[in-house]
Amino acid sequence: MKTFYQYMMRYRGAKNTDKAYSLAEWMFYDHDFPKQSTDYDELSRYLEWTAPFPEALQTFDRLWDEYKINA
Repeated sequence: MKTFYQYMMRYRGAKNTDKAYSLAEWMFYDHDFPKQSTDYDELSRYLEWTAPFPEALQTFDRLWDEYKINA
């Protein structure tokens, strides 16, 4: 199973610079992001404390649902 981080890297370099792109870029450059995690609670808590933009948690929740379906 891919980690959430690995799943998110598909949004990097996208021509469309939407919220998924912004979150993926931030995750890539944040050296403290729990890149090996597949745990919703761990990732959600991390984002609650370090959210890079106001809609980051909503974006994460939407993408987490996609991740669980597609990963």
